Amino acid sequence: MENKDQGIELIQVQNLVKYFPVKGGFLRKTVDWVKAVDDVSFQINKGETLGLVGESGCGKTTVGQVMIGLIPPTSGSVLYKNVDLFNFTLKEKQKLRQKIQIVFQDPYSSLDPRLPIGESIAEGLKIHKIGSPKNQFEKVIEVLGKVGLEDYHAMRYPHEFSGGQRQRIGIARALVLEPEFIVLDEPISALDVSIQAQIINILKNLQREFHLSYLLIAHNLAVIEHISDRVAVMYLGKIVEMTDRDALYRRPLHPYTLSLMSAIPIPEPARMRERIILSGEIPSAFHPPNGCRFNPRCPNAQEICGKEEPEFRELLPNHFVACHFAEKNV
Repeated sequence: MENKDQGIELIQVQNLVKYFPVKGGFLRKTVDWVKAVDDVSFQINKGETLGLVGESGCGKTTVGQVMIGLIPPTSGSVLYKNVDLFNFTLKEKQKLRQKIQIVFQDPYSSLDPRLPIGESIAEGLKIHKIGSPKNQFEKVIEVLGKVGLEDYHAMRYPHEFSGGQRQRIGIARALVLEPEFIVLDEPISALDVSIQAQIINILKNLQREFHLSYLLIAHNLAVIEHISDRVAVMYLGKIVEMTDRDALYRRPLHPYTLSLMSAIPIPEPARMRERIILSGEIPSAFHPPNGCRFNPRCPNAQEICGKEEPEFRELLPNHFVACHFAEKNV
């Protein structure tokens, strides 16, 4: 996906940590912590899509919510144009929300069932006092057209739309404020395959037209392949591999990534892919395993894997991996 702005850094996540307290006892004191996100770092350039992929519960949605300020971090920083978002004043954060938006997995739950969707889409414009009521209505009609909906849809209510149409409405709500960066939190996972392709095409077209940057959160590597420029693979709160899309799909280096890749169907009946079945369940985020967090399920694990956490290192040009024995897959 070519873009003249790519290479200009827009978002930088540095050592992001998010622990959730677990309360217990009569006084409801903190007795433990859920380590949802544990020292995550990456950057996203202008006009770029970074795919963040992993199994359910790995912490990828938490990363997106912390990045846009829906939940506070435990530590770390998120820089937007080299300014730390967590140090902004309330007034600065309100202004920033025009430039940083999110599209949720379930758009219906984020829509007020009592309001026509035109009013829901215009809500951000009203909050930020952008334009007159006439200008706001014109903007709503414009963005509805951008996502493939008609003018008359503005007067309909959420229950009158299909799942695919509701996701288009969610995209329109994010787009109406003319953002630079959008977190796409599993935007197509609940949709039929044919509708998924339509939404992916809309997102790609909007990105080209408005030079948008995306963080695409998903668990489906086949979907990630179609829209991402780079891919970060996350496991139990940590990024274990990150590189360009083509490099990842051509030569994955981490055993966890290899297992995910083996589950992607091949659209040729005559070809067979060797399936890698992981043993055991994902360990608890309350007490992650010592050393490499993947070691209890890794087919290549050795003694060092349970003692020392692997360094997240650049093994090949722009190809980073956290594995003691990743050289075996080069």
